[in-house]
Amino acid sequence: MKTNWIGFWAMLMLACFSSRAQTVYAGEQTIEKNKLSGLFLTVPIDEKAVSREWEQALRSYGRLNLSRGVFRVTNADIPSVSSEPINLISQVKGGKTSTTLFASFDLGSGNFARPGDPSYSSAETLLKDFAAKALYNNEVRIAEESFAEAQKAHQRSVQKGERLGRDIERNKREKERLQRSLDENAKELEQLTKDIDLNKTEQENALTEMDVKKKNVETVKAKKQ
Repeated sequence: MKTNWIGFWAMLMLACFSSRAQTVYAGEQTIEKNKLSGLFLTVPIDEKAVSREWEQALRSYGRLNLSRGVFRVTNADIPSVSSEPINLISQVKGGKTSTTLFASFDLGSGNFARPGDPSYSSAETLLKDFAAKALYNNEVRIAEESFAEAQKAHQRSVQKGERLGRDIERNKREKERLQRSLDENAKELEQLTKDIDLNKTEQENALTEMDVKKKNVETVKAKKQ
């Protein structure tokens, strides 16, 4: 049941993107000095993303040759456009916010898919479906990148919390060390105070002893005289 709901929402989202797809229109484009008739499609997606999506789509039609921004599929198998193999030439141009895709469907003998032809209508549908898929995949990519960034932010926050926890433990150990040092310092001060009091007594005793010895010296000298 859950899988069915996922499939339902995926189809619903794809339908929403289809309705948002840009208009496909006929026109001409000069590619490698050759003027070709074809279809244009503009989508609000980064050029690199569109190129990746389009390359993947074209590979499903046959052998793709990509050179200098020109996509070529010789003898492309696209039954919806033509029952016979066709030559598909395409070019993608754009920037970071918008990209225009041109695709020329050569049906052979200089005949191209043009407005009014069944092949044109099928080619138009093909591009619209591509636009819908590209928009959907782009939204998914943006959402995934946003989620990945949120994950990184969360990881950074967790790591910061762990680092702060380690700093707190280090601070506690340092406090305990300083407290022990203060206790030892207080004991040392107490002992030094006792020692200095004792030293005063020793000085007084030594001074008294010195006076006694001095008097004794004077007494001995007096006898000699």
